[in-house]
Amino acid sequence: MEITFELGYALDTFYFLICGALVMWMAAGFAMLEAGLVRAKNTTEILTKNISLYAIACTMYMVCGYGIMYGGDDFSWFLSGIVGDGATDVEGDAATYAPSADFFFQVVFVATAMSIVSGAVAERMKLWAFLTFAVIMTGFIYPMEGAWTWGGESVFGLYSLGDNGFSDFAGSGIVHMAGAAAALAGVLILGPRKGKYTADGKINAIPGANLPLATLGTFILWMGWFGFNGGSVLATATVESANSVAVVFMNTNAAAAGGTIAALLLARVMFGKADLTMALNGALAGLVAITAEPSTPTPLIATVFGAIGGLLVVFSIVTLDKMKIDDPVGAISVHGVVGLLGLLLVPLTNEGASVGGQLLGALTIFIWVFVTSLIVWLVIKAIMGIRVTPEEEFDGVDTSECGLEAYPDFVGSRK
Repeated sequence: MEITFELGYALDTFYFLICGALVMWMAAGFAMLEAGLVRAKNTTEILTKNISLYAIACTMYMVCGYGIMYGGDDFSWFLSGIVGDGATDVEGDAATYAPSADFFFQVVFVATAMSIVSGAVAERMKLWAFLTFAVIMTGFIYPMEGAWTWGGESVFGLYSLGDNGFSDFAGSGIVHMAGAAAALAGVLILGPRKGKYTADGKINAIPGANLPLATLGTFILWMGWFGFNGGSVLATATVESANSVAVVFMNTNAAAAGGTIAALLLARVMFGKADLTMALNGALAGLVAITAEPSTPTPLIATVFGAIGGLLVVFSIVTLDKMKIDDPVGAISVHGVVGLLGLLLVPLTNEGASVGGQLLGALTIFIWVFVTSLIVWLVIKAIMGIRVTPEEEFDGVDTSECGLEAYPDFVGSRK
């Protein structure tokens, strides 16, 4: 019996760590996607933001984020080792993976939420203002809403989301909508890029510099999402858990495919062309839509859910553009609007969730993250400013913020 337990413990821990590594690989996906969708003159800065925010997220979540989200009032756990010493902390079957593996898996989710902010504020935000916000977002704002959801704590002692029928399997709302809410607050204060909107209301498209890179980033995210959703099963060493993992992988892939096809077809109808950027965002929208509950739908329903996300993201991107909310990569639409959709789809296949509970959870997450982010952005703006000068924006933030260009051999990279 002891050998069986130890083998299951080892397998579950190994699976958890591999899934965490897949989610970490999504950081590369976000970096490539964003680098492909911004102009060449802003590529180095966007890459600097992505690797820096990942490092900040890992450090802040270790220092205080994990303690806030799961440790109650005890913030000193990191001084005596990363969340315990492994198997010696396990009593019976209460846990089937090493506590340190749980920390690693959770910390890459924090980085994912912060990566969403990066693309939305691209091409006109000061690098150090962004990194300052990353410290607060990953160390406090995200862990607080995480404590109310996955952490199981009541919201300011008033109500418990889980007891009110809220369910978010892998984070459509907890991770993706939260990141989008923070991004929206930043974008509203920051304002649009110069030349994006004219005085007479015309919308000027600003194409990205490297669509092959953006496509590669999307495929990396698609692959990493198997760890994102699959790892959220939390185990794989039993027949039941292994079957659940297989279903989650299958439905995650099906939803991404459905989102891609739907977005591509709608773009063809609306614009008369097969818009690659819409297809890429459609794939991501399908993934976000299924993240809230990938374990209970059938493959066909998962495909339909993904397709609905793919259709919605196209309409959302166009609508936000008309509202003069400038989001260079479509992050607010993909992760925010479709993240809400994902939450609302859960009760259709999961009897344990309710529409009221999902709405309560969505409102709690959005209001908390948006309001606190808005306050933090305003404080940062007052202290150090958040936007580069018009001259720096015209020349590109690579040279002003990082002192080098990503494509120095290309003439006119600053135009």
